[in-house]
Amino acid sequence: MSVRLIVLALAFAASTTEALGDDFPILFTNVNVFDGVNEELIENANVFVVGNRIAEVSTEPLAAANARIIDGGGRTLMPGLIDSHVHLMINDAPHLSIYEKPWPYVGAQAVAGAEAMLLRGFTTVRDVGGPVVGLKDAIDQGFVKGPRVLPSGAFISQTSGHGDLATSSAKLSPYFTGIPDKATLFGWGFVADGVPEVQKAAREVLRTGATQIKVMAGGGVSSYFDPLDTTQYTLEELKAIVVEAEHWGTYVAAHAYTDAAVQLCIDAGIKSIEHGPFLTEKTLKRMAKEDIWLSPQAYLFGMTPEELNIVGTPAEPKMRQVNTDSDVVMKLAGKLGVKVAWGTDLFGPPAKQALQPLEFRARARYFSNVEILRQATSLNAELLKLSGLRHPYTEGALGVIEQGAYADIILVDGNPLDDIELMVDPATNFRLIMKDGVIYKNTL
Repeated sequence: MSVRLIVLALAFAASTTEALGDDFPILFTNVNVFDGVNEELIENANVFVVGNRIAEVSTEPLAAANARIIDGGGRTLMPGLIDSHVHLMINDAPHLSIYEKPWPYVGAQAVAGAEAMLLRGFTTVRDVGGPVVGLKDAIDQGFVKGPRVLPSGAFISQTSGHGDLATSSAKLSPYFTGIPDKATLFGWGFVADGVPEVQKAAREVLRTGATQIKVMAGGGVSSYFDPLDTTQYTLEELKAIVVEAEHWGTYVAAHAYTDAAVQLCIDAGIKSIEHGPFLTEKTLKRMAKEDIWLSPQAYLFGMTPEELNIVGTPAEPKMRQVNTDSDVVMKLAGKLGVKVAWGTDLFGPPAKQALQPLEFRARARYFSNVEILRQATSLNAELLKLSGLRHPYTEGALGVIEQGAYADIILVDGNPLDDIELMVDPATNFRLIMKDGVIYKNTL
């Protein structure tokens, strides 16, 4: 083992003793590296992992004493994937998870769903709504298997907004009845109106461990009472939420579909727009100019009501409108230089969540292979940095293969830069999955 590698190993071991435990360092040999950024692979490379971080990436032979050697066989070694829009606690129809199923059952579903997501190669996710902080803590402490989680906690919605989850218009809101909604009691979301209420809700969300705040700023498909064209919250209310986030060194992400809703969000200082299927060139140009992120869902918004099993529900006509209009936004966003995140929003039963990798195929209509892979790795990691000091994973970089980065690694059969379809079937094509220096799958 060279002096350089001895020094590197000791330095990384000292900083990752708990993660390293009794395990040996790992040396990947004979791999072609996609580093999450560059279009050209680093060919015939070696990647040295000590503890939970990458200690060395080199095209020169590395002699690492006492290391476990993994011969990559010329496969592509790339960063673990990042999904910017998930709801880990919703593993059934939303009304069942929130209102009907026993809480221990919902938790058990979430544990199974988190492990399945990790085994699809997703080593980090941004959860944008739901009581997920406990699951995040259990994953971080090693009780259960799953991706790193940046939780938004309970989402914030106005009365009659996308996050007002009561399913009957005959049911008066808790404001008038004094009876708390189960969605609030269990931390799914807060219905808050007026500046004092939204300030209180934002502070409560941050108090419970959110790394960023999620607000509902416009109509949505799955909600019962708000048409898609509606703008939700006033500028003053949205600004109040942004100020609370900024006081904690983090940011706000907003569910918004229309120009009016998104323009209002930008005016208020919101940094991440979720969905945006009806945006026009004017708004997208402003987003590009002001570095506002767009997290669209190419696969989900192409799914028909029949595929989603929502025919005959209030969501059916909404989804058909999204099917018609969202294609334009996807085509324009990349051309105009908007920062585009990679997110899926495929919450629900396991069979629906398993469609997550199909986002790679759906984006191939709009972006090059390297653009898609960057979105799902280094660019999403850039988005997550907006959480600032609230970001729980800052000892190493995410979404890249470089010295000092977290050892979140996938070994892929073939080269996804040439064939993005390789990413659609992780069960077959992802031969090894490592998160935080721990191997969770190895079929080499």
